[in-house]
Amino acid sequence: MLARPDQGRPDGGIAFAARGLTLDYATSRGSVRAVDDVSFSAGEGERLVLLGRSGCGKSSILKAVAGFIEPADGEILVKGRRVNGPGPDRIVVFQEFDQLLPWKTVRENVAFPLRVSARPGGRLSKVEASERAADALRKVGLERVIDAYPHTLSGGMKQRAAIARALVTNADVLLMDEPFAALDALTRRQLQEDLLRLAEAERFTLLFVTHSIEEAILVGTKLHLLSPHPGRTIASFDTSEFGLGNSGGDRFERVVKEVNGLLFDAAPIPESVHV
Repeated sequence: MLARPDQGRPDGGIAFAARGLTLDYATSRGSVRAVDDVSFSAGEGERLVLLGRSGCGKSSILKAVAGFIEPADGEILVKGRRVNGPGPDRIVVFQEFDQLLPWKTVRENVAFPLRVSARPGGRLSKVEASERAADALRKVGLERVIDAYPHTLSGGMKQRAAIARALVTNADVLLMDEPFAALDALTRRQLQEDLLRLAEAERFTLLFVTHSIEEAILVGTKLHLLSPHPGRTIASFDTSEFGLGNSGGDRFERVVKEVNGLLFDAAPIPESVHV
């Protein structure tokens, strides 16, 4: 393989982990398995990307980490604590643009979680929350529309505001479910670059879901490949060598080709690439 297999970290450095994660959905025809015995982990400050074809269960895994879906088997841990439901230690940025409250300004939307936080010492006064929100909006380049309402923003600006709202909470894990998929190519590329700059500056821990191989390798420091329905692990890679400066290089393109082969050409999945 061209990409380096991910060797993981000692338990002391793990920010979040899934162990033997299995997810089932109830349907009119009985239980359907979406994810089967998947395990992964990420250390603090790492960016783990789940990548696979439609139906592999990657969004279901993210929802399970968020606490919205209860595992049929296995467990999810955040900072060593088992996930038993949604919590303020995890915050989600979805693909949809309409994640903001339409009757609140951009600043008020970003400040909102700080006013209602359930974390110990997390609830701030209106003035403190407003100041924190303004700082987060400056980091994502929205200082000029800080007092605008969501309906006046473009799709890219709405996603920036949603990212600012996620960052301002200082959650243990930031969860992003294809946040740039509905954007045009130029805006998507700009937001990918902005996300990487923020990740370097803020050192947040990220779980990111995407359909794009190029985006997965660029955004992530770790890449976890999933097979089609039900989702099972194909391989895990360390992709931390790639970034804004080498996304179009020969090695980057070779890894894109390798990952593409694992996702689309390998049928059945060879045991030698299972980790």
